[in-house]
Amino acid sequence: MDQAYVAAHIEEDRRHWWFRGRLRVLLAVLRASLPRRRLRLLELGCGTGNVLRALGEFGDSVGMERDERLIAAARADGLDVRRGTIPGDLVVPEGWADVVLLLDVLEHLDDEGAALETARRALAAGGTLVITVPAFAWLWSAHDRALGHRRRYTAGQLRRVVERAGFAVARVTYFGTLLFPAFALVRWLKRGRGVAAHDLRRPPAALNALLASCFAAERHLVPRLRLPVGSSLLLIAHR
Repeated sequence: MDQAYVAAHIEEDRRHWWFRGRLRVLLAVLRASLPRRRLRLLELGCGTGNVLRALGEFGDSVGMERDERLIAAARADGLDVRRGTIPGDLVVPEGWADVVLLLDVLEHLDDEGAALETARRALAAGGTLVITVPAFAWLWSAHDRALGHRRRYTAGQLRRVVERAGFAVARVTYFGTLLFPAFALVRWLKRGRGVAAHDLRRPPAALNALLASCFAAERHLVPRLRLPVGSSLLLIAHR
């Protein structure tokens, strides 16, 4: 990952509309999908802990992260984040987790299967795997390069990768649907103009709040519907 992006990520992941909207969608999905009891949750590649902090609603949460600057930011917020690298490390005992989350992580890795095996080892029998990834190779841009992405996915591709790793897929859906036409247009225009920078530049406050609200509105749709298109994918599976 581009180190300039890491610095921007630390600054923006709790302010930028995309992160704010995605978090509200994810929480709605988890509330609809997870057992109603205190759980143990492991987020692999947790970054600064923007999602990890919110997972406290569901039980005891642990994060694993490799980047020292992101770890420092998360720990400064009082979060239990342990240093480790996918797929070699596992910072909890095997079978410890009721839920493992890989949120915008798989696309960074050369060996998806090995990463999913790490998640499988962490999960208890019957445990839940939650994955998000960016969608559609034709949306590839300088933003993907800056983030160190290896690929973007279709729903079918993601399902096949997860099933090959031995998981039973419960559902796959696109999200980032309501803003998808604008998202695709901006990507197309930037590519045409040769823009080489990442997209993580927060717009003016009023527009940032509006975009966050539009994205977050999908919390009423994603837990219930299979959306046919979007800038991202969400998959839920079980061990």
